[in-house]
Amino acid sequence: MLRLRVKAPFAAFRPFTTGAFRPTAPFLTPSAAYGLILNVAGIESRCDGGFSVMTRMRSGLPRVELAIGTIRWPIETHSIYQQLHNYPVGSTGQETDAKSGEKGPPARAKGNKYNIQPVRREFLSGIDAYICLRKNEDLAARVRAGLREGARSRVEGRPRYGIPFLGDNNFMVDVLREETEGPNPARWLVRVKPSSGMKEEYFRLTVSIDRSDNTRTRTECYRWTEEPQTDPPEEGWTVCGSE
Repeated sequence: MLRLRVKAPFAAFRPFTTGAFRPTAPFLTPSAAYGLILNVAGIESRCDGGFSVMTRMRSGLPRVELAIGTIRWPIETHSIYQQLHNYPVGSTGQETDAKSGEKGPPARAKGNKYNIQPVRREFLSGIDAYICLRKNEDLAARVRAGLREGARSRVEGRPRYGIPFLGDNNFMVDVLREETEGPNPARWLVRVKPSSGMKEEYFRLTVSIDRSDNTRTRTECYRWTEEPQTDPPEEGWTVCGSE
């Protein structure tokens, strides 16, 4: 088993939402953890065939089992207000101003931002987590090489790209290393099957994302282990990658 220690001051893992409130998942999702692993291993996960308006995931990505735990407890969630501005699509915003006769918001804004909306965005703070990998020694070896060589590592003759981050691309990672001695007790995410009689608090996290067809996005229900323990329980392992 490969055990990674991940520490960061802030993180956010956005579900598919719109509107004035942009929530975060309660913690690092399996899909985000898998993306971080691929980044460190230098494996390109994006697929751009020139036929899709969104970034798609490559097929044939390595299959691995992941377990995720938090050393720091409780997990702190905060929110801030920010300005969200966008640009009209299609014919939206092409109406003519009655006074000036100018067409569209860009002209009326005189070079300033337009279509500004206040939004509230959630984020997590004080991330101190474990990501554990098993049942793919080749991927584990590539992760270790990425940790050892950093941006100097080359994959298929090309240098690595990008910087590891947690959710939003301005939430950088402070610590990312293999933990080999003296692991700390942690609370682990474990999969559950919700039922009407359940008393435990559970939540749904993304395991894989399909941006071209959201109905094919895979999610699982999880809860936290009640007591900290050094190793993840068997129900804490989630399969990520090609099925």
